[in-house]
Parts: sequence; structure tokens; C-alpha cells
Amino acid sequence: MGKGGASAVARSVVGGTLRRYAVGRMRAIHFRMDTSHTAFDWTLLRSFLAVLDAGSLTAAARSTGMQQPTLSRHVAELESQLGAPLFERTGRGVTPTAAARAVVGAARQMQEAAAAVQRDLAAARSAAHGTVRITTSEAAAAWLLPPVLARLGQAHPQIQVELVASNDLSNLLRRDADIAVRMVRPVQQSLVARKLGEVEVVAAAHPRYLRAAPPLRSPDDLPAHRLIGFDRDETILRGFARAGLALARGDFALRTDNHIVYGRLVAEGAGLGFVARYAIDHWPGVVAVLPGFRPGALPCWLAVHREIRVDPRVRTVYDFLAREIPPVLAVGSNTFPRSISQHAPQYLNK
Repeated sequence: MGKGGASAVARSVVGGTLRRYAVGRMRAIHFRMDTSHTAFDWTLLRSFLAVLDAGSLTAAARSTGMQQPTLSRHVAELESQLGAPLFERTGRGVTPTAAARAVVGAARQMQEAAAAVQRDLAAARSAAHGTVRITTSEAAAAWLLPPVLARLGQAHPQIQVELVASNDLSNLLRRDADIAVRMVRPVQQSLVARKLGEVEVVAAAHPRYLRAAPPLRSPDDLPAHRLIGFDRDETILRGFARAGLALARGDFALRTDNHIVYGRLVAEGAGLGFVARYAIDHWPGVVAVLPGFRPGALPCWLAVHREIRVDPRVRTVYDFLAREIPPVLAVGSNTFPRSISQHAPQYLNK
């Protein structure tokens, strides 16, 4: 065998040995990734492939935006873990060794797998699907949100909604819900809140009550009426105080803190109540009275926990509610709602 043939055989033997050694080291690396507490740093292989593809540390630094010393350190660390040199330094760049050529296939597979994971994660983040849990007051759950959620279902059928009707303000902090629609501003630093508008409160009654009731021409006539109020909630009392009317708890003949029950009492003609303007149309026959009297308004806030607001499904529902609720609150804001002054003026003139 000639000298050239001997050199070729030697290179083949050395190359085969290095390939087997490098593959064995890569398998060991994979083994350590699965079983050891010291995780293999994918960044090392990424830097190795960048240098391999670019042909030099300088070109790899330009293409990746990384610092050249960082790339050099990564390659050196990977060579130390593999126990073999990966590049031969030349005047103009680097040349891959047999060990580098032996491991490049496995490195490419890891690169492709990492890219696939990134694509899957990006797709999962961008896909607005799954379940979103919304909490709000009993009144808003019964009369404000149902038409809004019906439109949400049409626009985003892949999103499921769980609606929690509760007056408990701590749902978001306990992570019992993703989004809250509340009539008080959240003060917790961990929550992000957005004001959607004002819930206007108006005096309202059913004609069955009004036909037998005393005259009602101004707020001064209210004490003579059978008023429906809250039990322990002082919202109505504070509203009357701001309006200059000194009414006490005992001036309300019927009292309940359950907003659903409250609305049914008004709808059945049990007395004169003070309700959200948007809710009146949900009670057939109930009309607003005292057009010039506004016993109060409640701010409507949309809140979400800061850590989950970037979740696609939560963000989709949050943005939808922020867009759809304000028009519901604003309906008739410049005109009095279905009122007794428009539909039954004889009740005012008794």
C-alpha cells in the first residue's frame, strides 16, 4: 500500500473512532438531559451550529447578534463536554473536525425539535380557545351580561364561559375566576382594572303598584310610598344622602340584599324600587318614575389578574367585554328609559 493509501486508511480509522466517540458522547448528553439534575444547555449546540454554518466566529456573531467571546466560550464548553475538538482554527475562520461532522446530524435534529416546540408554543398562545371563568354581581349576571355573552359565543364559539354570580369581591385574588365585572374599583395591586362606564340607578315600579299608590310628582313624595330597599347594603341610603334626602333603613317597607329577589319584588308590584336603568326592560310592565331624579350611579369596572391577562383566551374575552358592555350601559343615557311619564301620565296626575 502506498503512502497516500496509508494516510487515507489512517484518516478513516481516526475519523471512525472520533465519530463513534462523538456519537457516544452525544448519547451520553441526551442521557444526562433525561436523568441528571444538571440540564444540558441547548444554547451550546445552537452556538455550535451558528459557527458551523457561518464558517467563522465573527460571521456567526453577526448573524446571531451574540458576542464573539460568548460564541467562543460556548463552543469551548461543548468541546469539553464531548471530549473532542469541534473546529480547527484557520486564518480566515474555522474548519469542522471529524467530531463536529459526526455530531452535526444529531445537533440538527435537536435544532429542528426546538423550533417545532417554539412553533407549537406560539400556536398555543395565539389560539383563543378553552374556558374563561367570569365573576360578577347577581344583578349583572342576570341582566347585564347574558346578551353580551350570547354575542361572545357567536363571535368566538371555541371559547367556553363559566359565569359565577357572586357579590364576593375576592374571587380574582383567590384565582376562582379569570375576569371580574364589578361595581366597585379593585384596589389590589395584582389586578388590572378598566372602567367601562356608569351604571345609572333610577326609581322604578310596576303600574299595579302605582295605581293604588299615593301621588308621585317629586322625590319629596317618596316617604309616603312603600319603598323597596336593601337590608344590610347601604348603597341606596348613601345615594339618597347625596341627593339631599334623609331616608333611613326603617323608611323601606321591604328590604333584601339579593338583587334577583329585589328585581322580582319591583316586577310584581310590591313597591317602588331603585334599580339599574339597563335592567328595566327585563321586567315586563315595569316603568321608570321621577324623570329628573337620579338617586345615584355605580362605576362599572372590568378587572383581570395581572399575570393572566396575556393569556389569549382571557385577553380575547377581556377585550370583547370591554368593547360590548359600555354600549349596554350607555343605552338611553341621554333620554329617560321606558317611563311612566311617557306611557301612563295619568299616574302622575292623580
